[in-house]
Amino acid sequence: MAYQKLGRNSSARKALLRDLVTDLFLYERIETTEAKAKEARSIAEKLITLSKRGDLHARRQVAAYVRRETVDGEKDAIQKLFADLAPRYADRPGGYTRILKLGARRGDAAPMVYLELVDRA
Repeated sequence: MAYQKLGRNSSARKALLRDLVTDLFLYERIETTEAKAKEARSIAEKLITLSKRGDLHARRQVAAYVRRETVDGEKDAIQKLFADLAPRYADRPGGYTRILKLGARRGDAAPMVYLELVDRA
């Protein structure tokens, strides 16, 4: 399976994608470059599909990838994924995210996008 290196070594790329996916689950919408969004989207889709199973093994697989952090005392990303997002997408067979193009970033003209969850509250 092909992937983009995003100008980073493997450990930095993995950390970047973990952060992007965790923030996507917490905030349901993030602004990033198009290349990063396309890589993060595939990971997020797989993790949401895993969370729809809802068993302990799926929870541990998600916990191995997603960072554990809270936002202002809210649920952490794993709790939100299993408690809120999995039931929301229970009847959807895939396609949980969308990419909305914003235009070029001012500093380096990188194409910027919103990566967001569909049917967000």
